[in-house]
Amino acid sequence: MVDFNYNITEELGVISEKNGYSKEVNMISYNGAEPKVDIRNWSTGDDGEKKMGRGITLTKEEASVLCEILSDLEF
Repeated sequence: MVDFNYNITEELGVISEKNGYSKEVNMISYNGAEPKVDIRNWSTGDDGEKKMGRGITLTKEEASVLCEILSDLEF
C-alpha cells in the first residue's frame, strides 16, 4: 500500500458544522509537499481524532480563480 500522510499547516476557517461533521478550509501539506488550500468534511471519531472525508484540494492559483468566480455571485 502507498504511504500517505498529511499535515494541517494552517486552519483557515470552518464553513459549517452539522451532526458531528464540519466543513473546513485549511492549508494542508500532503506527503511533505508544498501546502495547498483544502476544503473538505471532517468528523471526530470516538477517540477524539479528526477523520478526513471527501473534499477538494486547490493550488493557491486555483483558489485565487475560485475567489474571482465567487466574488461575481449575487446573494
